[in-house]
Amino acid sequence: MLITSSAFRDNQPIPPKYTCDGEDLNPPLAFEGVPQAASSLALVVDDPDAPSGTWNHWVVWDMPPTTSAIGEGQDPAGVVGSNSWHRTSYGGPCPPRGEHRYRFTLYALDTTMELPPRAGPRELDRAMKGHVLAKAQLVGRYARRTT
Repeated sequence: MLITSSAFRDNQPIPPKYTCDGEDLNPPLAFEGVPQAASSLALVVDDPDAPSGTWNHWVVWDMPPTTSAIGEGQDPAGVVGSNSWHRTSYGGPCPPRGEHRYRFTLYALDTTMELPPRAGPRELDRAMKGHVLAKAQLVGRYARRTT
């Protein structure tokens, strides 16, 4: 399975347009090689370099397994859960200092998730245990502009 973006390559800088320094839009994403046995997809975007521990920027589950892309600034099909800002939307990179890594992790699951709409990444992680058929990751990097 593969997750890519036309906006940046793996381990390369995320353009400011997709961050708090720009329009704060989600970048375009494309998915390939989803296993035929998948019943749903989940997407988690997080920052493992946040000073207070992993910061979650986007949490999505129950996307149809036929989903091949999420367009720039578009809401994905599925359920958008709560991120670390307690919002049910994408929140772009916004590191307090230094360069951070942002992991866009796609999961192919053998079931759908029975979660309340405002569930967050911890609940999703627990619900996915034992149901992950495949996993793919795209990493972007971002450092805030200094004034």
